[in-house]
Amino acid sequence: MDENLSLGRTQITDDLGDLLAVLPESIRIALERHPKLSILIEVVMDLGRYPEARFPDGAEYLSEVAITKAELQYCVDRLGSFSGDNRAGIERTLHRISCMRNRTGEIIGLTCRVGRAVYGTINMIRDLVETGKSILMLGRPGVGKTTALREIARVLADELGKRVVIIDTSNEIAGDGDIPHSAIGRARRMQVARPELQHQVMIEAVENHMPQVIVIDEIGTELEALAARTIAERGVQLVGTAHGNKLENLLKNPTLSDLIGGIQAVTLGDEEARRRASQKTVLERKSPPTFEIAVEMQERHQWVVHDSVAEMVDTLLRGRQPTTQLRTVDDTGKVTIVRQLPEPGKNGLMPPPDAPKSPRGWRSTGRMTPIATMPTTLATNASQATLEADLGFAQLLEQNWDSDEATYSEAVTGANGEDLPLHVYPYGIGRDELEQVIEVLNLPVVLTKDMGNADAVLALRTHIKNHSKLRQISKVRQVPIYSVKSGTIPQITRTLRRMLHMDNPGIPEEADLRLFTQHGSNDEVEALEEARLAVEQIVIPKGQPVELLPRSSTVRKMQHELIEHYRLKSASFGDEPNRRLRIFPA
Repeated sequence: MDENLSLGRTQITDDLGDLLAVLPESIRIALERHPKLSILIEVVMDLGRYPEARFPDGAEYLSEVAITKAELQYCVDRLGSFSGDNRAGIERTLHRISCMRNRTGEIIGLTCRVGRAVYGTINMIRDLVETGKSILMLGRPGVGKTTALREIARVLADELGKRVVIIDTSNEIAGDGDIPHSAIGRARRMQVARPELQHQVMIEAVENHMPQVIVIDEIGTELEALAARTIAERGVQLVGTAHGNKLENLLKNPTLSDLIGGIQAVTLGDEEARRRASQKTVLERKSPPTFEIAVEMQERHQWVVHDSVAEMVDTLLRGRQPTTQLRTVDDTGKVTIVRQLPEPGKNGLMPPPDAPKSPRGWRSTGRMTPIATMPTTLATNASQATLEADLGFAQLLEQNWDSDEATYSEAVTGANGEDLPLHVYPYGIGRDELEQVIEVLNLPVVLTKDMGNADAVLALRTHIKNHSKLRQISKVRQVPIYSVKSGTIPQITRTLRRMLHMDNPGIPEEADLRLFTQHGSNDEVEALEEARLAVEQIVIPKGQPVELLPRSSTVRKMQHELIEHYRLKSASFGDEPNRRLRIFPA
């Protein structure tokens, strides 16, 4: 491996001589003598106008003699044929020449863009490329999306050993001609006869060539977005680009919004609208996003990364400004990652200092008050307020691990701008179980992977007890921690309801059997209904133990969880296949 690449530095190959060779002699000589030739972006030649060279810091005229038809034809004769999108190339190079035509089809202008292979340009997102997740690159024209795409294809094919197929609509990624440019490494390239057929070639690549990765440049139509979703659902990693400066641009683009999950209008019931403190008709994400990661290329050395597109879209649709990740790279190849908090005063999250204080959000409205339960041995010598001040966050937390209440809230309140629903950061608890409880009970709770956006932490007691770093972060961010003894459905349900102040510890809430079934089969529902009736009609009112019918181990586990929901004890007795559950009164 080249020493520069091993150090994380970039290396550029541009084949600039091949491009200069197709230009008229007067323009070629002017460029060869130009001090900024190495950073040339493109050459523009329009009939009847002066030839123009464009650089990152501006444009300059190359001659005071206007371009003639003969000079345009001189260039055209030395290029490959122009395709349906009016683009041509120079064989075995990455240069792209685009033409402008008049009404009769004659070429009256040329834009000759310099194509460069920049090795090492994706060091900023190398860790994301290696995850195997689909990545969408966004940015304005000319910011380097195609260059990054080319380097990603090479890294995936050569360094990670994956089967990569590039859908090269305009031969811009791998160059003109039948033999692709060496910049794509071992990746294979499929050419597209006409731009409108790109979506068909995308599907053909998956069906015929068994790729692990598909690379696509400039997804721009609804059919291409649909083909991208089809490919992603077949388990193939996608790496693509789309025009748009930010993720919000795609949200507002009905043609491409499906790439990030799409948007649909949902009408809420009265109770749900009150819970969310929103209007009855709201916008929500329609489906999982095609691309799991999005990268906004602001500048060539400054990119904004969204490592969870689903969460980012949900946050934007709720009218909140998300926390973003800014990545930059310096001349030595050192990558710097900074978390950017929402801008003050934007979307009502952080009002200006002179604005009147209006309490908003869960903690600031008093809904998330600290739990007043304190160990009696501590409360005898001082008041609760004095103890909280003296013992501090960590010691109070330790005292709560052995209490009967499986929760702890830090005694901190203050306006921090969170809106309903409650945003919970789970730690050590199965996400599937959490999502099942939230969906079945229709709770106003959203799970987040970013603690900076969380209103509360929900964690297993055993995990948190020895995790001083998480406790310290919770203290600094003033985010309360709720702990559960185990990750069972009843424990999760009880704690979530308590967090929302919907739980009465003295009265077991009505059991929803959908929470405890795995497949919803008749056998599962029948067994759970048997256990529910036994508890509600015999064990609780009469105080008598009850034995249930023999069930499989899987169904017995569901019954155990249902009994735990009622805060009762149960045990299995007998030998298979007659092993059964016995429920004991409290």
